[in-house]
Amino acid sequence: MTTLSTTHEEIPLAATEGEPAPNLRDLIDAHLHMPFPFRRNPHEPEAVGGVEAWLSEWGLDAEPGVAAMIARTRPAQLASYNSPDMDAGLLQIMADQIAYQFVYDDRAEDVGKDSPGRLLSMLGESVSILRDGSPPVTPLGAALADLHRRIRERCTPAQAARWAWKSREYVHGLLYEAVAQTQPSLLRTGDCVGIRSLIAGVEPFHPLCEAAQPYELTPAELHHPGVQRLSRLSADAAVWIPDLFSAVKEEHAGGLINLALALRREHSCSLQGAVFLAVQEINGTIEEVQRLYAELKPELSPAGVGYLEGVIGWIRGCYHWSRTVPRYADVISVAAAP
Repeated sequence: MTTLSTTHEEIPLAATEGEPAPNLRDLIDAHLHMPFPFRRNPHEPEAVGGVEAWLSEWGLDAEPGVAAMIARTRPAQLASYNSPDMDAGLLQIMADQIAYQFVYDDRAEDVGKDSPGRLLSMLGESVSILRDGSPPVTPLGAALADLHRRIRERCTPAQAARWAWKSREYVHGLLYEAVAQTQPSLLRTGDCVGIRSLIAGVEPFHPLCEAAQPYELTPAELHHPGVQRLSRLSADAAVWIPDLFSAVKEEHAGGLINLALALRREHSCSLQGAVFLAVQEINGTIEEVQRLYAELKPELSPAGVGYLEGVIGWIRGCYHWSRTVPRYADVISVAAAP
């Protein structure tokens, strides 16, 4: 590998041998370490139709822009790529929840963009449903209550409780994001990473990875420090990868909570340089995931191994989804070199 010459403000971009990458997407592909091969779930076509029916059932597709947004984001495809071995029932719950979170996230961004306080009613309803089982008062709340019911029916009580807890963390993260967007000058990279881990909404799906196993993990396995560390690293890598592909879109929209954009602000570098820095961070994280998995695998039961494989699957799925989904198509409009 060689290093391109740069100014003092730029990050060196390592170039591979052969033809240079023509655009930012190809630059990411050339340098991102992705050891997990592409796979998709055979139940993906049914999940696509199921998502459409579920959004219609709860009236979410009647909201302006939702149908077009779902067409651009392809939630069932993301579920399929993340969980190629999941049964049809769990895959449908996952696909519906991904669709719900896209709708919810866009609504929260719209409601809270001028004043975070405007989010309190929306977020408060969600917390009440997840924590207390309160009856919903809005279509979004009704859709969440339906997801909660289906989770309780399919998962063990402990798994359902973890799902609700992680879902509340996601809800709270949206408020932190709204506050941060009003004070961009105070937002440090560490703050951005912390908020991103919450609003990513990846960890609420980990209990579904548990539920996909033939029997429940023991508390010793689930709370093993290595398992906890691997779960955290996998969630970070899974969401940072879409940050690479969405950086162009987010920068145009004035978004701040994005790993690549946070690194660009910190280093005062080009977008391409910031993406390359983010790729290096992700590569290190994925390599640690691989090392941890190899160390843990001999110690775990088959259910424990299956759970970790499900968690790690989000890294592979988010990569293959992000590079082709219409939502992030702007990534090919930017040249690989500044």
